[in-house]
Amino acid sequence: MQLNLPAYDAPVSRRADGSLQIYDPLRRKHVALTPEEWVRQHFVHWLLTEKKYPASLTANEVGLRLNGTLRRCDTVVYALDGHPAVIVEYKAPEVAVTQKVFDQIARYNLVMRADWLVVSNGMEHYCCRYDHASGRYSFVREIPDWTVVRGA
Repeated sequence: MQLNLPAYDAPVSRRADGSLQIYDPLRRKHVALTPEEWVRQHFVHWLLTEKKYPASLTANEVGLRLNGTLRRCDTVVYALDGHPAVIVEYKAPEVAVTQKVFDQIARYNLVMRADWLVVSNGMEHYCCRYDHASGRYSFVREIPDWTVVRGA
């Protein structure tokens, strides 16, 4: 499926049972190729190649405990000091980016305390910056390059 992201030669393979998998270089393993995973792999590739985020500070499927329940952030980019700098939440292309999606990532941020939140369904991408002092979010026009995130 064509996304609103640069195309790349995604490493897709077929298992013996006929199901498709895509290689996730951050997790260093093949994972089931779902529409959401297609978005994740394209978006992460774009972050690493175009926005210059370091792969060594980027992780997929990061666990967190929220109200006693184990949850997973789709992608987390860490600052040089090790704290979460960016949280990314993905949806399949046919899933609308709604307030509910932002509420989900905002709940994750109660634990993660990142400076930047990003939501993408592969077609639409939204980014906001969190001001820890005021507790307010402000949307920005573009997803920042690593140089901006690193300096935040």
